[in-house]
Amino acid sequence: MMVRMKNAFFAAAVATFAILSGLLAQQPTTLLSWAPKPVEPSKWVGPNKVHVVYSELLAKHKGQQNWSEPVLDDEHLHGEFISAAPGTRTPKRFHPDTREWWVITDGQIRFHIDGQEPFVASKGWLVQVPYRTVYSMETIGDKPSIRLETNVAHAETLYPMDLKPPKLDGFEFVPVKIAGPIMPENKTNRFHATFEELAAEAEATPKKQATLRFIHDDRAAVNFIYGYAKDLPPVTDADRGHYHPQGGEFWIVLSGQIRYKIEGTDTFVAGLYDCVYVPKFKFHLARWYGEGSSTRLAMNGYFDIAHLFDAPVPGK
Repeated sequence: MMVRMKNAFFAAAVATFAILSGLLAQQPTTLLSWAPKPVEPSKWVGPNKVHVVYSELLAKHKGQQNWSEPVLDDEHLHGEFISAAPGTRTPKRFHPDTREWWVITDGQIRFHIDGQEPFVASKGWLVQVPYRTVYSMETIGDKPSIRLETNVAHAETLYPMDLKPPKLDGFEFVPVKIAGPIMPENKTNRFHATFEELAAEAEATPKKQATLRFIHDDRAAVNFIYGYAKDLPPVTDADRGHYHPQGGEFWIVLSGQIRYKIEGTDTFVAGLYDCVYVPKFKFHLARWYGEGSSTRLAMNGYFDIAHLFDAPVPGK
């Protein structure tokens, strides 16, 4: 009897310790550190620009229905705006190891994604497809569709066996077998969502602001960041924000205006569907701006990218 009681007590103590250890492990910590920062400031290397103005992009391609314009290409991500005339279809295809995602900025696109009912995405929709999931898309309606299409840098594209693959310089296509994953939808990896749906989720929070994860992957992270400038604390001229030592960050404005303070540039305000990019090692500070709500979609190559803030020097 005594042995059983001791065993039960020991088991309960172990379980309690495990729970407490788990809770402690979840507590945020602060690491005061020395971090590298190049003496020569990071530069924007084409096609990357600090600010791509969406209206100027449309003006550049005025009168064209089919066009594409790269706006992001670094060591982690690649993105481009693509306009497609009504009736334009992409062949069925998939990526072996990376997700692909889109922001629809105009027109209508019918998506066919394996395991999902076909759906039509229009202006303001966010759509993604997991790796090894066959998909295709078609522009419908009476005007071109425009989308921001983003994937992990150097992502490969494969085609189902029932299609003839396109010609690819320097490569031949060979028949292969590949395991297709089961990729369930969840709150941090949604196949699609409208701006209105996500904004409503943020408005339902006590502070009417939220960072909602749209993609959570070991190769990429996409966050829907919604709120009001009036709810932000004041910022001093000395506040530089933070920088990322391992990768850049890319944004598209989904509503309202976003104010950007980026090391080495004048502070500026970005509007609807404008894109902003900051290379690694550059301090930056993005804030909601103006009257009413505003939203930015933040993208980078790490699901928990490090944010390095200024810290006091020891002994000073």
